[in-house]
Amino acid sequence: MNTVYLVLILLLVASATGVAARFLPVLPTPLVQIAFGALLAWPAGGLHVELEPEIFMLLFIAPLLFADARRFPQREFMILRGPILALALGLVLMTVVGVGYVVHWIFPHLPLPVCFALTAILSPTDAVAVSAISGRLPVPPRLMHILEGESLMNDASGLVAFKFAVAAALTGAFSIMDATVGFFMISIGGLVIGAAMAFVFNFIRTRLIERRLGEASTIQIVLLLLLLPFAAYLVAEHFNMSGILSAVAAGMVINYKDLKRQDQTSSRIQTRSVWDMLEFVLNALVFLLLGFQLPEIIEGALHYAEQNGGTLEFFKLLGLVGLISLSLFAMRFVWILGAAHLPRLLSRREARPRVSMRVILAGSLAGIRGTVTLAAALSLPVAMNDGTPFPARELLIFLATGVIMFTLIAGSIGLPLVLRNLHLPKDTKAYEEERTARIRGAEAAIRRIESYRQEKAKKLAEHKGDEEIIIAFNDVTLQLMDYYHKRLEINNVELSTPVLESRRELERETRLEALKAERHEYYKLRSKHIINDNTLRKLVREADLLETALGNNAEKSH
Repeated sequence: MNTVYLVLILLLVASATGVAARFLPVLPTPLVQIAFGALLAWPAGGLHVELEPEIFMLLFIAPLLFADARRFPQREFMILRGPILALALGLVLMTVVGVGYVVHWIFPHLPLPVCFALTAILSPTDAVAVSAISGRLPVPPRLMHILEGESLMNDASGLVAFKFAVAAALTGAFSIMDATVGFFMISIGGLVIGAAMAFVFNFIRTRLIERRLGEASTIQIVLLLLLLPFAAYLVAEHFNMSGILSAVAAGMVINYKDLKRQDQTSSRIQTRSVWDMLEFVLNALVFLLLGFQLPEIIEGALHYAEQNGGTLEFFKLLGLVGLISLSLFAMRFVWILGAAHLPRLLSRREARPRVSMRVILAGSLAGIRGTVTLAAALSLPVAMNDGTPFPARELLIFLATGVIMFTLIAGSIGLPLVLRNLHLPKDTKAYEEERTARIRGAEAAIRRIESYRQEKAKKLAEHKGDEEIIIAFNDVTLQLMDYYHKRLEINNVELSTPVLESRRELERETRLEALKAERHEYYKLRSKHIINDNTLRKLVREADLLETALGNNAEKSH
């Protein structure tokens, strides 16, 4: 029963922090959630939640990365695969080695493999925290795509590096060749398993379920899709492959397959609603759980400090957390600076656009660490192979947690300062893509209405349909044709981008006001008992769907 109460309390607090973050827009949502979690866990009789790293990875990280991969635009991933992989692989390796030596210089009593294990823990970044901080800031779309793609991949590379570093610390043996081969085997194996499971799921979904049941299978399909990231993770881990990359690969394949599914409207709407809620809950819970661990981690650090010099040692540790965090930022800055300017200097083709220093600084400050780092730190072994305690385990967990908090706070302060009032050139390419698609879509609709009118008119004539039905059908098709011709006219007219966007926004606002009035009238009719509850629900649902579509259009245009 205690577990049930705990789950309900966590869900309540997750909802409360979401509301609190709205009232405190200055503070990023992750910081608010961490603070709530720490406050609930701090008193002697406070809530205590044991964070099991393996369960945490399965229940939280796998579905969140699956959702991110499923949403990530494939074309942009292919275009930006160079910078993404450079950050997810190259920067992770440089961080493990470079900052590992910095940690060894700070703590010379720690074995070098243990230092590498710590920096491997610190190498994955958290796109959720970055998105929460930069949501209201003018972040260049290209930079945001790179950061999101990096976080999809570097969790796996950091965790694999961590696995080899811990193995080296436990056994005292390390082979670069074995580690390299093992890294690629684990990574490729995870990708293959995740992709294969997604293909199997899609076959079951399209050939065995939807073909026979159609829209009636929506709930079953949504449930199976919810289970897919967990299944992909578990199967990959069972074969000692990367469960994280398996979940990412499954999400990317489902994204690819979904782009080809033109029907199943109900399935798309319900899937999006369910995943939006699930992502909110999981994102809130991961930072709440991080907050729940803070009191115990700080207590462990204080215990370490007492054994090594007293309270002064604790404040010294806080300073060293800052030094390690600055080393991570510096390594990231140097890497991004080189990646931004070296290709431009070496390129003999057309001049590449210069990347501004503000964007480079933003990319460096966006190296925020999150819950994957904490989960990996908590998974450090308690003892060595010979039974002796693992070197400075409490210290390593505290340092990892401290870096998470330092990078979160630094990003919360630094990113707004760097990005505020950053002028972003109008994304005319994306606008022209949308404009072309709207025109082509309207033209296709007009052609289909014309052909359908001819087909239907022929059938009505053959069956000698009622004259009134034929007239009504002609009126309907003419109204629809007029609607699509107006859409064509709006999108074909030679207006500047700002003017056309303003026109669309005014149309959207007017439609929303009309829908609100329409819905208000429905409720008034129900209160006067002119219509019943079922009629009200049907009419309100229609208005809600139209309003949702208008709201989605607004999101896409901003």
